[in-house]
Amino acid sequence: MIYCENSCLEAMALHHVGNRTYDDGVNKSECLLNLDEGLRKVLVQYFIGAFKTEGLYRFDHHSGLDYNFVYRQVSDIFDNPDDLLRHSYQLADQLYETSDHNKIKSGEFYVVYFSELELDGQRADAVGLFKSENKEIFLQVIRQGYANVLRYDEGVDVRKLDKGCIILNVKKDDGYVVAVVDNTNKSDAKYWVEDFLGVMPRQDKYFQTQNFMSVCKSFVTKQLPEEFEISKADQVELLNRSVQYFKENDEFSMQDFSSSVLEQPEVIESFNSYKERYQSEREITLEDSFSISGEAVKKQSRSFKSVIKLDKNFHIYVHGDRRMIEQGEDEKGRYYKVYYNEEY
Repeated sequence: MIYCENSCLEAMALHHVGNRTYDDGVNKSECLLNLDEGLRKVLVQYFIGAFKTEGLYRFDHHSGLDYNFVYRQVSDIFDNPDDLLRHSYQLADQLYETSDHNKIKSGEFYVVYFSELELDGQRADAVGLFKSENKEIFLQVIRQGYANVLRYDEGVDVRKLDKGCIILNVKKDDGYVVAVVDNTNKSDAKYWVEDFLGVMPRQDKYFQTQNFMSVCKSFVTKQLPEEFEISKADQVELLNRSVQYFKENDEFSMQDFSSSVLEQPEVIESFNSYKERYQSEREITLEDSFSISGEAVKKQSRSFKSVIKLDKNFHIYVHGDRRMIEQGEDEKGRYYKVYYNEEY
């Protein structure tokens, strides 16, 4: 999580960045914003409140970190925070250059310097890059004499951050520790994360847990039925055992997982081959041992469906002992027989 109780918003630059496709241009401020204490608190909540640190990122570039424009600018800001405004101009120009998709909305671009921000258990100064694109209509009730007058205005909803990035001043040589929010970029090009920031996921415990659970699910539901004769009930049981392993353990061991979950040598061999292909296709590395992320387990578990769908008539949810369900066939057709002790 990101904690800001002891953090302070030290300085902020605000510019308006348009869409380069329409030659909107960049409207730059000539000075940093002068903020009172009340507005600082509102802005901190607006900027920080939308972040969930599941899946952190780092800056990257195929030719080396120094070729990542945002990384260089942020590094210079950390070296000399008094130069925030000058670097904010260059960051605004870079954002404009990458805003060349016709669906990208113009909006306000904020460059913020925080002191003593805590991110994922690490405390340090941080730079925040944020963009607000969507406007809301707000009603205002104004008292005039003996009457109430209703007016409306258009502005930014401080409960909804559209795009954001927080860079903590740690692990500089590894591209910093970066948290990212992108709540508006659903159908158009991913210009905020890929084109502007140039970040990629950090291969930390969240990354390892998330991807390994994805491999397990994909292997059981797609690959296993192609290689082996396996019933839906056995697939569901294997999915349940996989999730249970991650829920019950703090540390992952490939050897332990293979023996306690996959069990059969031929299944283990098939899984290892499938995992190698998964890594190669995505250009990632899955470790044989790592600390398990509870946040990743909670999120990934939702996609593991313990259900057997029978035509359009029945769904059987299997949460426990596989021995309590049997499959067979008679003159009426195929069937499942379910045993139980109590009915609720």
